[in-house]
Amino acid sequence: MLHYAVIFFVIALIAALFGFSGIAAGAAGIAKILFVVFLVMAIASFLINLVKGR
Repeated sequence: MLHYAVIFFVIALIAALFGFSGIAAGAAGIAKILFVVFLVMAIASFLINLVKGR
């Protein structure tokens, strides 16, 4: 998940560099969403492993 967030962030940077602001904004929005999903899944995984470890 984090891999895809980084890919969309790079796409947003390249699109912004070439002046495609609409594409850059869309790719940055997707990257933000994927990063938040990654964080939620990582925290849930850590909590589940913490509970199972006991």
